[in-house]
Amino acid sequence: MPGIDVKVFVDTAPVMEKPLAAAAGLGWQGKHTNLVSRHEGSWLFLGAIYTTLEVAEFGAEEAQERDRCGSCDACQRACPTDAFPAPYRLDARRCISYLTIEHAGPIPHEFRESIGNRIYGCDDCLAVCPWNKFAEAAHANRAFRPRAELAAPALADLLALDDAAFRQVFSGSPIKRIGRDRMMRNCLIAAGNSGDATLRAPVARLLDDPNAVVAEAAGWALARLA
Repeated sequence: MPGIDVKVFVDTAPVMEKPLAAAAGLGWQGKHTNLVSRHEGSWLFLGAIYTTLEVAEFGAEEAQERDRCGSCDACQRACPTDAFPAPYRLDARRCISYLTIEHAGPIPHEFRESIGNRIYGCDDCLAVCPWNKFAEAAHANRAFRPRAELAAPALADLLALDDAAFRQVFSGSPIKRIGRDRMMRNCLIAAGNSGDATLRAPVARLLDDPNAVVAEAAGWALARLA
């Protein structure tokens, strides 16, 4: 329509997707602070359309889904780093998804062992949500299917990636946006938690990495593997 401005967001800008989705009646913000749908569970993408087009309003009370978490606290108990100080509250500084994706510096030592083998995000709090049993199979959408080479990558292969190779491997993937250095840091922490002595050599090669965060993580991982 001429004269109408539109901007679409799907995890591409810091817009308030979750409260907007709740206000639109798509679900409720659960105790893990993410949106929960009676039909899609916790595994869903939220899209927001900002537009100058005037649209018909509807009553907020009629639209909103009531909170159906009840007494369940599975998401709170599942968090490896105790990132929930209370139901419906998240301390992002303790969240593995934040630490491995958004946080650029060294990951605090107190969380490294709890991170385990997670190299990009966590989502344990979503995985245990009982509402997921009502969700329709998302794998029917081919766009959401994992690429074969990214389904179960070997840590040794990931630790060997330079910047150019990282960009090539993760081209077209959301992982690309965190950059090679952040991914190396995450992989090194996973390597340090692995107990796999065969990873000592690829870890040792990163001790002199130009990026100080990567080099520090390599030293930590090598000490753990020793």
